[in-house]
Amino acid sequence: MTRPTLPPMRGHEAGATASAIEAKIFEMLAARDPSSTLCPSEVARALAAVGGAWRPWMPRVRQVAQALAEQQRLVVTRGGVPVDALAGGGPIRLGLPREA
Repeated sequence: MTRPTLPPMRGHEAGATASAIEAKIFEMLAARDPSSTLCPSEVARALAAVGGAWRPWMPRVRQVAQALAEQQRLVVTRGGVPVDALAGGGPIRLGLPREA
C-alpha cells in the first residue's frame, strides 16, 4: 500500500515536534476513561493557538498517530476496526491498546 505524501510543515505547525504531539495525545487519553477514544481533530485543536487554525495540524497528528500505532502504543480505528491513520476513508479515532 502506498502512503500519501504529506506536505512539509509550515508556520506554527512546524514547531510541533512528534514528541509534543505524542505527549498531547497521551495526555488527552489519560484524562478519559481507559476505554474511551478521541478524534485527531481534538488533538489538533489543543495544539493550535487559541482561535487559530487547527486543520493544518491534522496531517502531522495523523502521522504521529500512525507511528505510535506501528509501535503498538496506540490503536487507530474507523468504525471500531483498526486502520492505517494515513489512509483515506473517513474519520478515525485514537485509543489506548486494550490489555489482554
